[in-house]
Amino acid sequence: MHRTIKTSENLLSVHSIESFGTHDGPGIRMVVFLQGCKLKCLYCHNPDTISTSGGKDYDIEELVEMALQMKPYFGKKGGITVSGGEPLLQSKELIPFFKRLKDEGIHTNIDTNGRILNHFTKELLDEYSDLVMLDIKHMTEEGYLALTGMKNKETTFNFAKYREASGKKMWLRYVLIPGITNKPELLHAMGRYFENYKTVEKIELQPYHKLGIHKWEALGWDYQLKDARENTREEIKDAVDILGLYFKEVKIN
Repeated sequence: MHRTIKTSENLLSVHSIESFGTHDGPGIRMVVFLQGCKLKCLYCHNPDTISTSGGKDYDIEELVEMALQMKPYFGKKGGITVSGGEPLLQSKELIPFFKRLKDEGIHTNIDTNGRILNHFTKELLDEYSDLVMLDIKHMTEEGYLALTGMKNKETTFNFAKYREASGKKMWLRYVLIPGITNKPELLHAMGRYFENYKTVEKIELQPYHKLGIHKWEALGWDYQLKDARENTREEIKDAVDILGLYFKEVKIN
């Protein structure tokens, strides 16, 4: 086991850790949810990860040891996914973590909203990230602002362009909300935008649900999508049919 002196550079602020994750990348995965996010998406089902304080500090070697214990279960496809919150807020600290994972032959994946593209992020993407799962929030500036509370969706698309230029694998993720993000014109716009991307292996649709409302209430926050409903089977099928015109694979999570 590698012995390290604890400094801020080998500590990650972690919200929670999930063993045997099956919806966060290929195969069976250990999912490390990092603390902190600059967005406040209206549908967020982990609002307790938004604050940049309140996480538990984990030493990188501690996480690597946990990953090594899980490694027999990963098989050929599985590995580690870092999610959040927004994991790239801790890009600098993720570099030595992912480097160690790669040294151990463990597949690495980042689940991100793509708003951070500094030199730490670029090193992490280029050198140590086998896969990126990029969350596409909305295809219009107005819709992005309404959903996330932040301006400038272009940061996400600049991130996608950077990943595409690297030739490294990427999956897209998209939350399907009736009347908000499931409009055919938005789905076609997303399809047209990404249809010539060589690195996009699939798009994962996440049908809207209200499982996180109790967490919002526990935080004393107003959940603004109370009146939103879940998708019908027909709506999900229609979305899959539209996106199937543009993507090699459309998966429902």
